[in-house]
Amino acid sequence: MPAQLQSTSQNGTMVLTIANPEQRNALGPEIYAAGVEALNVAETHAEVRSVVITGAGGVFCAGGNLQRLQANRQQPPEVQAQSIEGLHSWIEAIRSFPKPVIAAVEGPAAGAGFSLALACDFIVAARNAVFVMAYSTVALSPDGGASWSLARALPRQLAGELLMGAERIAPERLHALGVVNRVVAEGAALDEALALADSLNARAPNALASIKELLNDAAGASLHEQLARERDHFVRNLHHPNGGIGIGAFLGKTRPRYS
Repeated sequence: MPAQLQSTSQNGTMVLTIANPEQRNALGPEIYAAGVEALNVAETHAEVRSVVITGAGGVFCAGGNLQRLQANRQQPPEVQAQSIEGLHSWIEAIRSFPKPVIAAVEGPAAGAGFSLALACDFIVAARNAVFVMAYSTVALSPDGGASWSLARALPRQLAGELLMGAERIAPERLHALGVVNRVVAEGAALDEALALADSLNARAPNALASIKELLNDAAGASLHEQLARERDHFVRNLHHPNGGIGIGAFLGKTRPRYS
């Protein structure tokens, strides 16, 4: 069975499932391309309010395919560079996607699989999840934005421990560090991610898009620049039709229904 990124829909949430069981859901160019295409489709469909990324068969993602990487050592370096660009296009698409993206992690999230989870806006992890930046174990350095994500989420020493030492880290510890949002029983990550998605789907899409954009911009902005961005987003959202719906519903003690 070839590697696939399966797409289904549930209550306004697009569920993308990495399905490559023979290689523990290892990633490859066909998955990257399908991921970018799926997000492009989801962005243009108003009925899609959020996206959940998960893995088939109780495994989130084992990272890169080592057999493919070994074969690529016999090819010009540009071959592997092009493959990594495919992964990075997907990572950037997730980060810039204007709707919430949730990782539902069961079992291993290794190497680029860990990077993929970190690119999402939320991580829901089962207690059997195992997160590991396995790159240095096979004499490689990270890709998929792992160094960027961990350097912003964790103290330098801990980020170095994960990236250089390839230390396995449990979801409970990542939860305590603020990297994982929710830890649930084995087998329950997808259901919990969908419940979180349902909660987010009930909120105004334009407001969530603004919040995601502001969070993405904050690290590289001065306070003055970020305050200006917050002002502009606030005014735009106040005058959006959903602003009237939300304020009216709150004052009237009714449930808002956003467009």
